[in-house]
Amino acid sequence: MSQDRQTPARLDDTDRKILSLLQDDATLSLDDIAARVGASKTPVWNRIRKLREAGVIRGQVALLDPDALGLDACFFVLIRTSEHDPDWAKRFLAAVRARPEVIEAHRLAGDIDYILKVRVRNARAYDRFYQALISEVKIHNVTALLSMEELKATTALPLD
Repeated sequence: MSQDRQTPARLDDTDRKILSLLQDDATLSLDDIAARVGASKTPVWNRIRKLREAGVIRGQVALLDPDALGLDACFFVLIRTSEHDPDWAKRFLAAVRARPEVIEAHRLAGDIDYILKVRVRNARAYDRFYQALISEVKIHNVTALLSMEELKATTALPLD
């Protein structure tokens, strides 16, 4: 994800309807989208194209079920570091990006420097991940929190 901040896109009600439909089901046909927003296909296609060009629509993916893939354990990993130099940050970022178990990573304000969302089969798999990570970069403190139950998960962004 880019560090550059851009001016938020100006969206009208039709753009929001189109985006809402695509967030819910990106496999909808152009005919279905046009019918649901009350417009013809060509203007809807032009809007979708412009939303892609503006970076509002970054891509289309298939959302996989982690449980169906045997990835039953979700850990939130809180990381504190005593290292804050650019070289360490570069090595940490490379290590995190190279690990497919890390499905989200954020740099934080406050007492915790980073939080990772890690999906693995079980606690042993998490330990292998942890051992590999700390062998690659020096980390002052790591706290792993096991999610007992996912209460809400969505990729849909608010469009108000």
